[in-house]
Amino acid sequence: MADDLSYIDRNYESIVSRVRQASEKYRNGEEISIIGVTKTVSPQAVNRSIDLGIKVLGENRVQEYLSKKDEYRKGVDVHFIGHLQSNKVKYIINDVSLIHSVDSEGLARQINSQAGKNSKIQDILLEINIGEEDSKSGIAAKDAAELCRAVLEMENLRLRGLMTIPPVGQSEKFLPRMQELFAELKIKLGSADFDTLSMGMSGDFEEAIRYGATCVRIGTALYGARDYTK
Repeated sequence: MADDLSYIDRNYESIVSRVRQASEKYRNGEEISIIGVTKTVSPQAVNRSIDLGIKVLGENRVQEYLSKKDEYRKGVDVHFIGHLQSNKVKYIINDVSLIHSVDSEGLARQINSQAGKNSKIQDILLEINIGEEDSKSGIAAKDAAELCRAVLEMENLRLRGLMTIPPVGQSEKFLPRMQELFAELKIKLGSADFDTLSMGMSGDFEEAIRYGATCVRIGTALYGARDYTK
């Protein structure tokens, strides 16, 4: 049946088990946050996952989020994980608790401005293009410290850490580099707030946990294959 969402139950149970096993193997059982990535997913399927235990949703597109948000269960935490244009910050600033995809000082300043207008301190992550791929957004690892320092001077932002999407099939090469960068910046910045490393998706979340991810972004493995042309 088209409205049979029981597959989400099975997927969720499997993901939770695999995350737990990876955490026990590599991280002494540390709690890892599972973010349900909702791109092209129906509100009904999203709500099914919330009922099962998903506490955080990862939104990729501003317009899609705005069209679906009123249908979501109340009380769920929302993160923005997709590429964010400066002129769209104002539409999500009061809804999202964490923005994963800050990739320029200009975007950071716009978020800071909008947060100030709304009397809010906005948590953000810097997006690192760890593979330096032309097709992906994010800053080069070598530029991360400079942008971190600029962000720390913005009074309405709280820098919580880093996010990345490694090149396809090269997680084993690039995830350790992110782990090292995160550790280096944490020492350099000396900030207790710098505690979040967002990396790992459906195909590599166990490896990401191995290399220090504190949250993993799961879409396909939870909600099934989707048509990204929509």
